[in-house]
Amino acid sequence: MKKHLLLSLLALTVLSATLFSQQALFGGATITSPEINADNSVTFRFQAPDAKEVKLTGDWMPAQGWTPGSELMTKDDKGLWSYTTAPLASDLYSYSFIVDGIRNTDPNNVYMIRDVATVTNVFIVGGGKGDLYQVNNVPHGTVARRWYDSPSLGMKRRITIYTPAGYESSKQKYPVLYLLHGMGGDEEAWINLGRTSQILDNLIAQGKALPMIVVMPNGNVAQEAAPGESSLGFQKPTMQLPNTMDGKYEETFMDIVAFVESNYNVITEKSGRAIAGLSMGGYHSLHISRFHPNKFDYIGLFSAAIMNDPNNTSKVYENFDKTLQQQLKNGFKLYWIGIGKTDFLYKTNVEFRSKLDAIKFPYVYRESEGGHTWTNWRTYLSELAPQLFR
Repeated sequence: MKKHLLLSLLALTVLSATLFSQQALFGGATITSPEINADNSVTFRFQAPDAKEVKLTGDWMPAQGWTPGSELMTKDDKGLWSYTTAPLASDLYSYSFIVDGIRNTDPNNVYMIRDVATVTNVFIVGGGKGDLYQVNNVPHGTVARRWYDSPSLGMKRRITIYTPAGYESSKQKYPVLYLLHGMGGDEEAWINLGRTSQILDNLIAQGKALPMIVVMPNGNVAQEAAPGESSLGFQKPTMQLPNTMDGKYEETFMDIVAFVESNYNVITEKSGRAIAGLSMGGYHSLHISRFHPNKFDYIGLFSAAIMNDPNNTSKVYENFDKTLQQQLKNGFKLYWIGIGKTDFLYKTNVEFRSKLDAIKFPYVYRESEGGHTWTNWRTYLSELAPQLFR
């Protein structure tokens, strides 16, 4: 009797689970959003019969201050709102819906990214630059989240490391790119928002970039790891973190290099090291490369947050001009600067380049359209990587 009861309960459990799954699969009407059309225009749809107004906002729209623009969507007689863009250039794009003033993600698109505390949906228009951000049929590298000991900070910290296809079975020594995020970011930023593994997989497979290891640390020295990945649990991400641009990260950065060079098969001379970063990470790259002389042959500044805080007394920022001249004397193979024409940091980058010009400090300059955006930073990584370690 007990056996029959147990079997009946088991069957009921399986049936309930099946019915619940079927309800999830077939409980609502099928809505395709976004739909990329043959001419690369994109149609978005959102079901909201009771809404009075629905807008689409996307990073391809002209910005309104710090936020992307928006467009009104059109409602049909079934309560389905829709909007079709003009043809879009090949790229990765992010978007959201604004329903009666409240921001919403697209319930019909499971692909999302987090930038600090904002989550948006994403899609890719192929046929050009966007193809670099796709997972294509090429050999794939490995992405690992590791924990390393930082004696200088007195804590274990999390780091993201990309190793190229074939690394595990190879005996060769690989060069390393240290790739740094901006303010509010963490060790997840470049791998998720920046599409680092897809870009490197595709460039290496095309023979445009040499196989390299990419190390993506957490630049917030007060954090063990990204929000939700540390002992603090599901903490809300914020840009207001201590010690982000006060010299502490630059002072302790060699803990990261020491971990990498002790645990990976890498070139340990400056010819095999590159450092690059966006915004705050560009600031860090600038100062790390001059504070630790003769450590990096390749330096990349993406929309670098070049600024001078007179209240900052860290030894890292002392003798700025003198250490730049020493960096020039030491020699390097590439100093790369990229920024958008409408970036709020454009003026300070112009001033920094004037300083470099005055001491005949060689650099490559890339000026792009747009502002302080991941659209630009993914492009800069795609352009810098092929120039490294040549």
